[in-house]
Amino acid sequence: MESVGTLIVGAGVVGLAIARELARTGREVIIAERASQFGTGISARNSEVIHAGIYYEPRSLKATTCLAGARLLIDYCQERGIPWRQVGKLIVANGAGQRDALRRLLGNAQRCGVAQLQWCEAEDLHRLEPALCAEAAIFSPATGIVDSHALMTALLADAERQGAVLLTRSEVTAARVLPSGFEVELRSGHTTDCVRAGELINAAGLGALPLARRIDGLSPSSLPQAYFAKGSWFVPLGRVPFSRLIYPVPEPGGLGVHLTLDLAGRARFGPDVEWVREIDYQIDSARAEVFRQRVQEYWPDVPELQPGDVGIRPKLSGPDEPSADFRIDGPAQHGIPGLVQLFGIESPGLTASMALADCVHARLVQSVR
Repeated sequence: MESVGTLIVGAGVVGLAIARELARTGREVIIAERASQFGTGISARNSEVIHAGIYYEPRSLKATTCLAGARLLIDYCQERGIPWRQVGKLIVANGAGQRDALRRLLGNAQRCGVAQLQWCEAEDLHRLEPALCAEAAIFSPATGIVDSHALMTALLADAERQGAVLLTRSEVTAARVLPSGFEVELRSGHTTDCVRAGELINAAGLGALPLARRIDGLSPSSLPQAYFAKGSWFVPLGRVPFSRLIYPVPEPGGLGVHLTLDLAGRARFGPDVEWVREIDYQIDSARAEVFRQRVQEYWPDVPELQPGDVGIRPKLSGPDEPSADFRIDGPAQHGIPGLVQLFGIESPGLTASMALADCVHARLVQSVR
C-alpha cells in the first residue's frame, strides 16, 4: 500500500491554496480531484470578486479570512503577474427602508475593520455612475476582480514546484481512521487503490459533507447540516454603462441580483438565490424577466437579458435562518489528529482562499502538539 504525507481532497481554489501552503512547509502533498481538471466546481462558477469584507459578522471566520485573504491575494497577484483590477463597488439603496439597511451594513463593515468605505448621496452617485438610479450608496474603492483560472494555475504551479502532485479523475470513495493516519480508497476509472495518508484535508466543496460521511471512525454527530442555494446569472445584450460593480442591499441567503464585470469589461447580473435539494446546473430562461425587474430598481434602462451561467453555494444555514459562518473542523472539533475538514465554503471563499490555507495549517500544527 502506497503512503503519502498529506492528502488533500478537492482541487478548487481553496484546495490549491492549501496545497501550496502545506507543500511550502516540506510536506509530501497529493491533491485528489474527481473531475478531469482542477477548478471545475464552485471555483469555476462565481463572480471572481475580491471582496472587501463588508457583509460578515465581526470576528467571524468569514470576516477575518476575507480581510486577511484579500491582502494576501492582491500581494500574490502582483508578485505572480496574475490579472486583477481594483474596480470598486457601489452598494445602492432606494427608499427609507433600504437606506436604514445600508446604514446598518456600513456600521457592520466598520466593526469588521473594513477601511476606505464612503457614504454617497444621489448627487455623488451621479458623478460616479451617471446611468445609476439610486438615492444613496456605500462606495468600496478597494473591491476588485481577478482572473480566477489564472490564480488557480499559479497556485498549482507553486505547489508542484514544491513537490505536490495533482491526481485528476481520482475520487475518494471511502476513508478509515487508523491509530496513526488514514487509509483512503481512491477510485480512478474502474480501478480502486488504497493509500495511507498521515494527514487528510477535506476541501471537496459541494462534496465535502458526503466525503465526511464516508470516513469510518468520524462521529456523524460532528457533522453539520448542509443546504444548496442555486444561483443563476443573466447577461445583458451589449456593454453596460458602468465601470464599477453595482450591488443592491443584501437579501436572505445572498447579496441580491448584482452587476459584476470581468477583466474584459463584460457584464452579468446575478446570482440570485433559489433553494434546491439537488445539484442542478440547468438555468431557467423564464427567470430573465424577474431578473430584469430587479435590475430596473437601480438601472431603469436595462436591456434584454440572456441566460448565462449557474452556480451552487454550499450552505450551512437554510431558508429564513441567519447566515452561517465557514467551518474549519480540526482535531479540537472532532478529536482526530491530522484531519481537517472545510464546510460551507461559499462567498467569500475565493477572496479568503489563502487565509483559509493558513487556518488549515494552524489546525494541523495544533493537532501534533
